[in-house]
Amino acid sequence: MSNYKLANKENWKGRSSNQQLYLHEKVEFSSIKEPFTATNTKTIALLGYSSDEGVKRNLGRVGAAMGPNAIRKQLAKMANHLIPNTQLVDFGNLECKDENLEKLQADLSSSVSTLIENKTIPIILGGSHDLAYGHYNGLVKNLKKGKKLGIINFDAHFDLRANTNGNNSGTPFYQIAVEQEAQNEEIKYMALGIRKDANTTELFDFAESKKVNYLLQEHFSINYLEHVQLRLIQFMEDVDYIYTTIDLDGFSSAFAPGVSAASPMGFYPDVVLESLKLIVESGKLLGLDIVELNPTYDIDDQTAKLAASLVHYVIHKL
Repeated sequence: MSNYKLANKENWKGRSSNQQLYLHEKVEFSSIKEPFTATNTKTIALLGYSSDEGVKRNLGRVGAAMGPNAIRKQLAKMANHLIPNTQLVDFGNLECKDENLEKLQADLSSSVSTLIENKTIPIILGGSHDLAYGHYNGLVKNLKKGKKLGIINFDAHFDLRANTNGNNSGTPFYQIAVEQEAQNEEIKYMALGIRKDANTTELFDFAESKKVNYLLQEHFSINYLEHVQLRLIQFMEDVDYIYTTIDLDGFSSAFAPGVSAASPMGFYPDVVLESLKLIVESGKLLGLDIVELNPTYDIDDQTAKLAASLVHYVIHKL
């Protein structure tokens, strides 16, 4: 396995209540290398993907390797409203060894598969968006034959670049699409918040050829909420399970300055929260990840707080 480190409990600090009023008092710790059995009604598994090798290969600004722990530090201080028989377990971080991104993706796939087998709901903290390839494959391993896994990606970018020169943060959904095609299947992929200034005509053409569902950023807003909800419902009705991935660089830099590719032209948190509500309430959510947090460029931990708030929202909706 790639470099694996157990969770650092120092990342889980906050006010003390002795009543589990805060998540740092609720969280438990375990190892991905040891047998684990969920003992409660719902077990939420946090696993970090501490790597920015994919961003580096994609000529972006590095720093996302520090993202997972930055999210933990903000999540730790947030109020705990989980019901008593819900477990929140931190399984630590996978790290990239010797720049071997492909090995890291394979290790993430294996780890996610193990978490699913152990009846947990995996939430992967990133880390660069190349983690999506490993996360997706880990989820797929546990699907019964004939079941469809749909991808919902909140992002400014399609991340459908060809991996001719190796995998990177811009290639995960291309990799999935190619593998699905080899199995005579279509990728079930929806991208929300796509920007024309961030994707070439070649990427749009490839997306169209793979029948990717997408909404442009100008239509992914609270002003078009009914349309967004309708598109989401139509997509989710056609699949059995949902894998959701949130790329923080899709948000406007007013909310997310600390990302690998910041832009003021992104979407707002309100429409994302409304979309996540629909996804969770569908009962089909199988796994979630938050990617591209780059603490080096964050301002007053705004982006880390946004990421932690999104995780907080989802785990309480579950």
